[in-house]
Amino acid sequence: MVKRVNLMVASTVGTTLEWYDFFAFAMCAVLVFDKLFFSAADPFMATLLALGTFAAGFLARPLGGVIFGILGDRIGRKQVLVVSLLMMGFGTFAVGLLPTYATIGIAAPILLLVLRIVQGIAVGGEATGAILIIAESMPSRRRAFWTSFTMFAGPLANVLAAVVILVVQRLFGSDGFLEWAWRVPFFLSALLILLGFWTRRRVEESPEFVELASKRATVEHAPLKEAFATQWRRMLTAFFLKASENTFLYIFSTFLVLMATTYLGFERGPVMTALLWASLFEVGVVLVAALVADRIGRRPVLLVGLFLSAITSFALFTLKPAETTQMELQLFTMLCMGSHGIILGAMAAFMAELFPTRIRFTALSTSYQLASVAGGSIAPILGAILLKVTGSGLAVAIYAAVMSIPALIVVFRTPETRDNPAPDAVARVSPSAAAN
Repeated sequence: MVKRVNLMVASTVGTTLEWYDFFAFAMCAVLVFDKLFFSAADPFMATLLALGTFAAGFLARPLGGVIFGILGDRIGRKQVLVVSLLMMGFGTFAVGLLPTYATIGIAAPILLLVLRIVQGIAVGGEATGAILIIAESMPSRRRAFWTSFTMFAGPLANVLAAVVILVVQRLFGSDGFLEWAWRVPFFLSALLILLGFWTRRRVEESPEFVELASKRATVEHAPLKEAFATQWRRMLTAFFLKASENTFLYIFSTFLVLMATTYLGFERGPVMTALLWASLFEVGVVLVAALVADRIGRRPVLLVGLFLSAITSFALFTLKPAETTQMELQLFTMLCMGSHGIILGAMAAFMAELFPTRIRFTALSTSYQLASVAGGSIAPILGAILLKVTGSGLAVAIYAAVMSIPALIVVFRTPETRDNPAPDAVARVSPSAAAN
């Protein structure tokens, strides 16, 4: 029992801290970076360039997914998670040290881009590694519940990042925040990463991986090749589901901050407060949805979450400038984040159960991170362009709803995984067998 508690704490804390770094960058991209690192461009172009830098982290995630996925299937989940955590901590702390465009010119956004790529590679290994070490270590009858702790780490990180930014803004004011205090959230990541490193060093390797590794000690193993040869259909299922979920996440958070401050006319503080409470609400929804997924299955929960996320996006993104109250912004943000939380409650267990242990890290990490490029990386950028061109958020809601359609189809067509996870095989699959 103590080992299980240590694993849950280490995985949840570590994942939360890594996502804190990721979301701190996302929030500052629309609050600070357009003004300080891309000040030579006109305001709208500066916003797009800042969001483009944010998107670069997603473009790097598939590389991290492949690298860490192969390593995770060969040497184990634990070591990969430690390395990814330290890598993310370095990239985030270094952002706080960067000079701005006014100081070193074009070198400033270039360095910001490089560090964002470092963050992307790191989270490419983190996101799926934390899911798998829990899925392979905890009792299968409560797999959705246990893996949901890594899923609500995202909303929890949103809360942490929003709280830190709100506190810093109130302590130093809007001008002080923009001038220099925006660096504080990035410097704090050093202390947080040390905490995450300490907790992760104490956990043990996944029992499933240890058992499998002992059986294949002398067997040739090429996880990436085998994954694409034998699991491509299920990788597509994971891809479409993750792309839809990630689109909802970043239009409900990063793009919402941009829309609310530039289109609806809210100050930064009320927007960050709305996002904070909505993220806290989502944490509770994730846990409840996970318990339901353990009882009735993953597919019904996923289908409900995808459908509700599409519907509630229309309520949020059809709010009108100068007519929307703080209460309305808060309510609709909570509805959207809660709908997204239903997806998260079942998604981790569903994805882990799609693939056999032997190539699980590689297959899931590759499809998961490629989906993040198609979903989260471009969602805020497309949202900003659609808002600018149409003058309304309705087009953004339509875009999100369209992104949910492939996910609804593949989840509906995939057999339930709760009681029938993918079987494992120790023997290497031959090319002729893979073709059949």
